[in-house]
Formats: sequence, C-alpha cells, structure tokens
Amino acid sequence: MKVNNHLCFLIMIGSFLSLFGNAQVVSLGSSASYALYSTGGAVSNGGTVFKTRITGDVGSASDPTLPGFGNIDGKLTTVSNLTTNTLINLDVLAVYANLNTAVPTFFPAPLLGNGQVLLPGVYSIAAPSVLNLNLILDAQNDPNAQFVIKIGGAFSTNANAKVKLINGAQACNVFWKVEGAVSLATGTFMKGTIIANNAAITMSPNDTLEGRAFAIQGAITVSELFAYLPTGCGSTSLQGPVAPNLGSAGCFALFAANGVNTNVGITNVVGDVGTNGASDLTTGYNSLLVVGNIHPIPDLVTAQAAADLLLAYNYLVSLNPGDIELIRPDLFGHNLVLTPHTYIMQAAVTFTDTLYLDAKGNTNAVFIINVNGAFATNVNAKVVLLNGAQAKNCYWKIDGAVTIGANALFNGTLIANGAININSGAQLNGRALIVSGALLVQASNVQMPATCSPVITLQPQNQTVCVGDAVSFNVNAIGSGLTYQWRNGLVNLVNNSVISFVNSPTLIINPTQLSDQSSNYNVVISNAYASGVTSSNVSLSFLSSPVITTQPLPQTVCEGTAISYTVAATGTNLTYQWYRGLIPIVNSATISGATSATLSISTTSLSDVGANYNVVVSGACPTPAISNNVSLTLNAAPVITTQPLSQTVCEGTAISYTVAATGTNLTYQWYRGLIPIVNSATISGATSATLSISTTSLSDVGANYNVVVSGACPTPASSNNVALTLNNAPVITTQPLPQTVCEGTAVSFTVVATGTNLTYQWYRGLIPIV
Repeated sequence: MKVNNHLCFLIMIGSFLSLFGNAQVVSLGSSASYALYSTGGAVSNGGTVFKTRITGDVGSASDPTLPGFGNIDGKLTTVSNLTTNTLINLDVLAVYANLNTAVPTFFPAPLLGNGQVLLPGVYSIAAPSVLNLNLILDAQNDPNAQFVIKIGGAFSTNANAKVKLINGAQACNVFWKVEGAVSLATGTFMKGTIIANNAAITMSPNDTLEGRAFAIQGAITVSELFAYLPTGCGSTSLQGPVAPNLGSAGCFALFAANGVNTNVGITNVVGDVGTNGASDLTTGYNSLLVVGNIHPIPDLVTAQAAADLLLAYNYLVSLNPGDIELIRPDLFGHNLVLTPHTYIMQAAVTFTDTLYLDAKGNTNAVFIINVNGAFATNVNAKVVLLNGAQAKNCYWKIDGAVTIGANALFNGTLIANGAININSGAQLNGRALIVSGALLVQASNVQMPATCSPVITLQPQNQTVCVGDAVSFNVNAIGSGLTYQWRNGLVNLVNNSVISFVNSPTLIINPTQLSDQSSNYNVVISNAYASGVTSSNVSLSFLSSPVITTQPLPQTVCEGTAISYTVAATGTNLTYQWYRGLIPIVNSATISGATSATLSISTTSLSDVGANYNVVVSGACPTPAISNNVSLTLNAAPVITTQPLSQTVCEGTAISYTVAATGTNLTYQWYRGLIPIVNSATISGATSATLSISTTSLSDVGANYNVVVSGACPTPASSNNVALTLNNAPVITTQPLPQTVCEGTAVSFTVVATGTNLTYQWYRGLIPIV
C-alpha cells in the first residue's frame, strides 16, 4: 500500500490543524513508546545482538520476526499483532501529516552542522541534506520550544556528527521529517524523532539516538545502536509494579525457609540471619560481624518469616508474564539498561558484565525481574543503580539455583526457589531469601536496604551553643517499628516546657540553660526485634558570653600627645568596636585599633576631647558587653595673660613683680637674666606668681627680670624682661650764699643739687616761703 493511500484521510484532517508554532504539541499517540517502528518495512539488527541497546519498543507492521534483536527494554511488536500495528500505523501517519503541514519560517542550506546554531521554529530544506560535525539547537531557556526540520530529500550524517541541545532544548521537542532515505554514519549522536517517508533508515555501529526512528513503508536497519526514548514533554514518570510485601521476612538479610544457612570465611552482614528448616541450622556466622539477630535454630520468628516469604514469592509468580520479556536470558547484562517494569525471562540466565537499573528520577520506582530458571552471574558482574534507583525497590524472583560470582556487586532482594551461593568478595545490597534450598555464603558482604533490628547509621553530634539558644540532637537509624528514648546519662528525659521530642529521632531543648550542660546525652533505639541499641554519648556545652574583666581608663594628656584605651574581656570569638557615645569610631590617619581591644590616637587634638569613649565587645553569643564611658581630657599649656611691669623705686623701698597665666598645674620660676632667683632675707616668691624684694638696693637694679611659667604640658611660657630702677636721693652740691644788699635792692639765693625728679621749697626758718 502506498503512503499516499494511507494519508488520504489525514490530509483531509490537516485542513483543521492550526499552523505549526513553537507552542504546538505534536501528539505521538500510541507510537510514543516506540524507539524503532516501520509501517511497512523490515526492522532488523545487523550487529552483535547484545551491543544493540534499546530503551523503548521495537515494531514493524510487516516484519514477522524482527531479526537480530535480543534483550531490549521494551516490547517487540510484529505483524502478528494486527490490531496494535494498525493503531500505531495510524498514529505514525498522523505525526507525519502534522509535520508535513507545518509552515516553514526558515530555509537553511542543505549542509547542516559545522557549529551551526538553530533557534526554535520550522525549517525547510528542499534538497537532500547532510549533517557534519555539530548542529546546536538552542531553546533560549524555553523548555517547550520545538524544532521541526523538514528535508525534501535524503538525509545523511558524516561520521561522529552530533546534534547538541542547549538552554532547555529537549529531544522530545525535536522532529525530523525526511522525504527520502536516512543514513546515519558511525558515531552519530542524534536527537529527536525521525520520520522517513517511503524510504529506509539505516543506523551504523556506535550510533546513539535519543528519540525515535519511524519509517513509512521503509526498512529500518541498525547495528550496535544505543537508543532510548526521550523524557520530558509531559511523559509520565515510570513507577513500576507494586512491590511484594515481605512481612517479617524483610527483617532477614540471609534466610532459608527450608534448608541450611552456612557461612564460610569472614562475612559482614547487616540484617538478621537464620533458617526455618525443621532439622536445619544456621552456622559459621560471627556475631561480631552481624548487625542484627542470628537465629541458629528455627524459632517463632523464623516460622513467621517463612510464612511471609511464601506469600511474597507467590505474589511475584502471579505477575507473569509481566510487562516485558527479555528474550535472550543467555545474553543478560552486557550493559543492558532497564527501567521500572516487571520483566520475565523464560530460561536460565547467564549474567555477564553490567546491568543498569534506571529509575528515571523516581526514587520510589520498583523493578521486578522474574526468572523461570537458574540464575548465575560471572565474576565481577555488577548491577548498577541510576537516577534514583534504590536497592530496596529491586526484586529478583528466581525459580532455580542462584550463583552470585566472586567480587560481584548485586543490588536488590533475591527470592529464590532453589539454592543460593554467594561467592567470595561479593557485595549484596539487599537480601538473599530462599523458599526452598540451601544458602551458602563465602566471605562476602551483605547489607539489607532496610533492617528490622535497629542500626544507627548516623550518631548524634556534640553541640555547643549560647545559653538560651535552642539546641537539637539528631540520630539516624534504620529498622522496623523503631522507638526512641533520649537520656542524660542513664536518666530518661521527659517532655516539658523546655525539652521536647524525647521519643523521636530529634531531641530539642529550647531554651537551653546552664543546668542542661552535660557530656552524656544519648538515645536508646528499640523495636520488637531488639531490646535496644544505645547511641554514643554526646555533650551539650556552652559558648562564653563576652565579659569585660578590665575597664578602659580615662586619659588626660597634652594636645598632640598619643593615647590609648585598652579593655580586657573574656568570651568566645570576641570582636571589638569602639564608640564615641553612640557613634562607631573608624580607623583613620590618627586613629587605629577601632575594632581591637586597644584604641589608639596617635596625635590628640581638641576635637578628640570627650567624656563618652566606650567599647562594645561581641562574641559567639548574641548579648554583647559594653564598657564604662571614659573621658579624654587635654591639659592646657601655660599662657601668660598679664606680663610683669618694670619697677622704679628709691633705694630701700619694697617692690614686687606679678605675672598672670593660664594652664594646667602651673609652676613659676623668676629669673634675673638666665639666673634663677632664689628666696633670701629680702627676696620672696621666687617660685610663685609674685616676686617680692622687701628692701631694694643698688645690687637689685637690673633690666632683665623675667619669669618662666611651666605646667603639665612640656612647653613653658616665658614672660617679658622687666627692669628694676632706683631713684637718686637729692644731694646739694652748691649751697646758697649769704647776701648783703641795700634795702630795696633785688637779691637771689641759688642752690645746686643732684637727684631724681627734684623739687624745691624755700623756707625762712620753718616757715615755707610762698
């Protein structure tokens, strides 16, 4: 049937489709689960079977065999399933029709790649196209951005060509509509859904396809391909099947319901160990190496575990045929990637190399693998968990004997109806549980993903806080039905207004007080399977709040002098900030140590004077300590405000010189020239503001009396020089002479005298002449 006949009705539908835009969603319908599908051609794998790894379904509407495919993480759909094929065909053709009607907005050259960057939109290339090197699709941070590349002829890639997605671009939003054959050279990394119309698709060894390859009436041939369906674009998160309920059997890491349980060599076990066979024993385990209970002989606990294990086994049997059949049990492993599903293998399994279990980001996703036959791993085989997969969510039901090879890494719970042998050096993250058969463990490590008996996985930690802070002690433990009791030493704590959650993994004390200080807080963790395990003792201690032990002292200095204020304090993680009043001091050219224990001012000035210097001492605890306010006072240098005055007196007269001065702590020293004057019988006040001479004499005469005024500051003030002058006493050097004259004649008497500021008064006897 020609494709145009298939599309006849879809072309009619196309008239109702809106123009294709970035926001348009291409619905894949039932074809969404297919990685490879042809509506009318053969689909085959031409390379080594296990080197072709596909996550997704593979199908053909005309191929009855799908030759060359082995284990894939999906279904193989052949022409025999006509109803399914008819629906898938219609959905693939609908996708083609949708893309075919998309109106192009960009028209690039036929040669794509070479570092080329394409933005979201519809691209049209009328001729055949080739991809070389790198083609970059940039979504510009829009996760819904779509890229449609329509090629009007064949499409091929050169070796190692790559499609790269950046800035939120997703492979689920990339579509390639090709009107011709598609040929991907070796090493190609392809992204998106490819639809080849009326032509074949060929993919070479070492190609990687994140997306899908759909051929309309053409064959699809691959060889050693790694292909996986893209996530995003509304794809549902895989949950997997419902996990079996192990009941009390889940408390056992190693258990045989009907058979012996034997260890040889040094084996470490986390979980319970036991057997329930009537005459069977559990032997060879060192209790020091088993974190859990050892049941050497059957008891009530093992009886219940055996009954619960049988229920879990029967549930797993009921899941047949499961979601996906892995058709080549002999090629199991070989880097096969499985996603959360129920798988079945209908024959004995040989597990080689590595198996990946990919939870696709869902940490609760469940994997169940049913094997209807024996199961054996090679030496160093590995089960690797990806993207949130957890060992506790992986289950292996084996109907036959199980052999875990030496140094193998195995994840999940083994539930076998047959013997289990775990060889030397193997690591089992899960459980080995046997419905019927013997269990042999040889120098291995077995750790349950969860245990019934309490196991502390993270001890509480010492706490150091400030008084009044809230504090919490935390413990992490695994086990079933755990209960907690916090203690201080051997004394059980009880909930009150300050202490809470004493029966939980987290103990809270809020607010703390000094009486809570202790070095032996611990928690006892118990459950129905163990009387209790006690954590390490941990301490609650307190950080020291800041306390000032030595206050800073007031300072009085002369202007220009360096000063410092120092505080001594105790506390944890102390920091300092000096203040003047409420204003924080900052370091400057003259100020240093503003955030240290000592504040220094290298050159004081009048602007520094103040009575409110203080320091705030902070620490690890929130309440700071504040010092006393202290002052900075500047002493005044001596300044003479009134100079002494020169003195002129008569010999023998008392005189005094007085100076007036301002300053701090003034002292005086009078000088005559450069010679200090000392007090004597006639001299007093030589070191005071007033110098006195009680009886002046010619020896006291001088023009260089001065005083030096000193004070608290080093520079003294010197007065002006002043004089002491003595007046001369009157001395008659020429006496007047007697006069004899005739009456009526003029007469004069003359006297000659020496002295200072002489005045004269003539007398006749004692009567002054006027």
